[in-house]
Amino acid sequence: MKIETRSIEFIPENERHGKPQGLFSVWFAANMHITTLVTGALCVTLGLNLFWSVLAIIVGNLVGAIFMASHSAQGPKLGIPQMIQSRAQFGVIGAVIPLLLVVFMYLGFFASSGLLGAQVFSSGTHINLTWSIIILNILTFIVTMIGHDLIHKMQKYLTWVFLISFAILTIIVLQLPLPAGSWSTENFNFGTFMLGVSIVATWQISYAPYVADYSRYLPKDTSYSRTFWYTYAGSILGAGWMMLLGVFLTTAIPHFLDQAGANLAGYFGGFSFIMIIVIIFGQLSINVFNLYGAFMSTITTVEPFSKLKITPKARAFFVFGIATVGTVLAILGQGNFLSNFINFILFISYFLIPWTAINLVDFYMLRHGEYSIKDIFDLNGKYGKVNKITAISFLASIVAEVPFMNTSIYVGPAAKAMGGADLAWIWGIVVPAVLYYVMMKKKLKAPNPSVLHGDVEAETL
Repeated sequence: MKIETRSIEFIPENERHGKPQGLFSVWFAANMHITTLVTGALCVTLGLNLFWSVLAIIVGNLVGAIFMASHSAQGPKLGIPQMIQSRAQFGVIGAVIPLLLVVFMYLGFFASSGLLGAQVFSSGTHINLTWSIIILNILTFIVTMIGHDLIHKMQKYLTWVFLISFAILTIIVLQLPLPAGSWSTENFNFGTFMLGVSIVATWQISYAPYVADYSRYLPKDTSYSRTFWYTYAGSILGAGWMMLLGVFLTTAIPHFLDQAGANLAGYFGGFSFIMIIVIIFGQLSINVFNLYGAFMSTITTVEPFSKLKITPKARAFFVFGIATVGTVLAILGQGNFLSNFINFILFISYFLIPWTAINLVDFYMLRHGEYSIKDIFDLNGKYGKVNKITAISFLASIVAEVPFMNTSIYVGPAAKAMGGADLAWIWGIVVPAVLYYVMMKKKLKAPNPSVLHGDVEAETL
């Protein structure tokens, strides 16, 4: 397996390969891990019973995956990583703002997923938890360094492993006794239900900043629809399955989340060691995604200021540095994981969702997928250094979200009035989409060649 030589640059047509159906296994396997399970289980910890938790998971996944899969369809058309596309909307320098937020997101998920995997590894091997974190992150570093093709191949084989092992586990879990009233439709709390939907939808949308990274090597003529549906199906089936397992287990077993991975492996009886290995591979899989995405976003952030050439040594330096920071965060966050994780997911949603709305409106409704790749890499190109329209739309959406926020740190007045319902993510979609579309459409109609559509440059940059 050759080490990937490309990073944020355009992928020439003669290097394109693969088929869109491969995206199913990429995103199915990317969700089959304990972090997804814990995310679904949060619906129960918030106060929803089994029935309303299941409904929140279904609604959240079906809605949230629309956005992430729509980003996936951009990959073959543009042939560049997801976040560097933001330069066409935010400007080459302006894109640094969402990039920094996304790097923060990657580090948060890297630390939380690494910690969950290390807990299982430690319980199975009796190695100190801190050393377990370090060992697993070293493995993550190695796979990330090899890059794109190994990740695709790993996800293909892990899909079959996960299908078999979690099918057996599901049969076992469905036989667990449930508390009375678990399937009752009474005592519905709209605020708590919408908070659960928000968390689940955010889980799907959190893939948006790097989903095109895994479709950008596909041939340019790959259809939008096939890329979308294979990504969408893989993500909602994988995430939905694991989240529903989390809900059933948390409902049936008191304090299940105290040691989710170890408790999960314990339900395999004599085969618990096999399940420990499966769980570890699941955490390794998603943390490779987190580290790979963090590397891409970091390079995209520093590139306009340094014109850095990404040699194998430079790649190793950045990947190692990011992995080290994530490892330290995981070690420091051992004591208060669950509350930190809930606040983290909600926090990133308030900034990530406006970004995704602006990016998708620009791609599908305004420019119809036509961009000048050369100018995306040019500080003085037609996309400019900072797009004031995008900045206004982005900031206005965050202000509009504030009254509807609901976290342990801050609860907005609108959220309080609606019984705790967190509807900030809805405003985070609608407000920037409308503002950006109206203002940017007017600008694009102006007779100024610097704002006209450009053709995708089929050249190596």
